[in-house]
Amino acid sequence: NSSHKQKTAYEILTCDWSSDVCCKKAEIDMGQRAGELTAAQLESLMLIVANPRQFRIPDWFLNRQKDFKDGKYSQLSSNALDTKLRDDLERLKKIRNHRGLRHYWGIRVRGQHTKTTGRRK
Repeated sequence: NSSHKQKTAYEILTCDWSSDVCCKKAEIDMGQRAGELTAAQLESLMLIVANPRQFRIPDWFLNRQKDFKDGKYSQLSSNALDTKLRDDLERLKKIRNHRGLRHYWGIRVRGQHTKTTGRRK
């Protein structure tokens, strides 16, 4: 799902991934246009994104670290990532966690000052 006009590095960024790591692991020139990639290069990129741990991408780099239900590290794509985030927030709200309540009330969650900032909705 790319426009084939942008450089490969910028096309990968639209897929919630770091382009540097993917291109280096697949041995693809980052200055090359996305439309100029061969089928083999596209296949290698898709394989790296699908199975990052097989290509020695560290756990801290993945976007789903230590999943609550199964304790696994994984890399999720856009729709699955949104679903997992929504499920996590619903779980926090359900157990009446402090973070979940603040999400429910629509106020700052991570310890920011709220007396004078963030008054707009």
